[in-house]
Order: sequence, then C-alpha cells, then structure tokens
Amino acid sequence: MPNASPYSVPNLLTYARIVAIPVICVLILMADPTLRAIALVLYILAAITDWLDGYLARAWNQSSPLGRMLDPIADKLLVGALIVVLAYDHSLSALDLIPAIAIMIREIFVSGLREFMGATNVVVHVTPLAKWKTTIQLVAIVAILLERLLPLPYLVGDVLLWAAGILTVWTGLQYFLAAQPHLLGDRP
Repeated sequence: MPNASPYSVPNLLTYARIVAIPVICVLILMADPTLRAIALVLYILAAITDWLDGYLARAWNQSSPLGRMLDPIADKLLVGALIVVLAYDHSLSALDLIPAIAIMIREIFVSGLREFMGATNVVVHVTPLAKWKTTIQLVAIVAILLERLLPLPYLVGDVLLWAAGILTVWTGLQYFLAAQPHLLGDRP
C-alpha cells in the first residue's frame, strides 16, 4: 500500500477544501451578491477537489491512510456547513429542511457506523451510489447558491436537494443493512 506524504498534492487539495469551508460560509453570511458569487466560485473549486484529490492519488500512486480518512470528512464538513448556512440565511425553505436534516443525520450516522465497524476490523466501503449521492448533494448546493444570483426557478435547487436527500437516506439504509449482522453479533 502506498504511503504518500502528508504534503502530497492530493492531501493538500483535501486540506484546501477544509480550509475553504469557513471562508465560503462567511462570504455567504455577508449577504452581499458579489461575495455570494465569490463564495459560489470557491465552493465549486472545493467541490472539484473532491474528485481531483482521489483521481490524483490513484493516478500518481499517492493514496494514503490520511487521505482516505480526511477525504470523506472534508466532504461531510463541506456539505454540512453549507446546509447549516443556507438554512440560516433562508436559502432553504421550511420544506427543504426535511432533506437537509435527513442529509445531516445520515452523514453523522454513517460516520459513527464506520468508526464502530473499524473497531471491529470491518471496512465499510463507499458504494458507487454513495458517490453519486455526494455529487448530487454538491450540485444541489450550487443550484441553491445560484438562486439568489440568477433568475433561476427555485424548483431546480429544491428538486436536486430532495433527490440528494432521498439518495442519502437510501445509501444510509444500505450501509446499515450491510452492517446489521455485525451490529447484532451474528458475525465475528
């Protein structure tokens, strides 16, 4: 197993994504259209690093335990922080809070499940559907950010957020069902 430096390019991209989160949040909370546009650009760049860091780690043979741990955490922090900020600034309607809360609950639940399963030496692998779920979450947030900048119908962001919420719950259920035998003690 390759052991990349903590300062490899893929890891640096993950660190940059984490560092960008509070900057993006503050820019959105300033309630200025220009700052929101800057936040949107930074957010899109951060979202792109989600794909790019993994691609480079595999292409350059720089996978590392640190990168495998931090990458999903960075994704969850990015999505979770933006959901909180967008709820706070009323970019999300009361109805949109349903999938937003479902996303937050699932992400925390699966993180806890992974931690528990790791202690039992069982690896919970990311499924292809879970990767799509993350992509749709990231795109939904782009659409929601754009709604205050362009004359877009709010329906676009709403539909994407609800689709992300449904996929999020579905993949969370899949992880739970796969882990259930280990949780109930039916498997060593």
